[in-house]
Amino acid sequence: MATTDIRGEADHDIDISVQTQYLSEQSDPENDRYAFAYTIGIENRGPEAVKLLSRHWVITDDNNQVEDVRGEGVVGLQPLIQPGQKFVYTSGAVLTTEFGTMQGSYKMAKPDGSQFDADIPAFLLSRPHSVH
Repeated sequence: MATTDIRGEADHDIDISVQTQYLSEQSDPENDRYAFAYTIGIENRGPEAVKLLSRHWVITDDNNQVEDVRGEGVVGLQPLIQPGQKFVYTSGAVLTTEFGTMQGSYKMAKPDGSQFDADIPAFLLSRPHSVH
């Protein structure tokens, strides 16, 4: 099981890291099904707590088919992340090609009610040992 790690630059004092993994046991290449897990770390480097309100993903497969995903929170949660804390969760995506990318943003709220978007840097979903 190969993994890929990325780390984006801190955006609004929020540092986002991503680790991806191809899930061969959940994939079926003969039927164009490629399953991936991604683990996201959201670290609050700012001076005050932030709450993750919603997510926005843009998932693009190797055929340039784009899926736009929006929803409340992540994995059923809207975590409050205290200064110096890191929230980590794992989720997944299924593509019809062995390569793809994901990128997006989290809508975050500060204690005063102001909101901002924390960008999720683009990362690659890739079947191991494949040449692209």
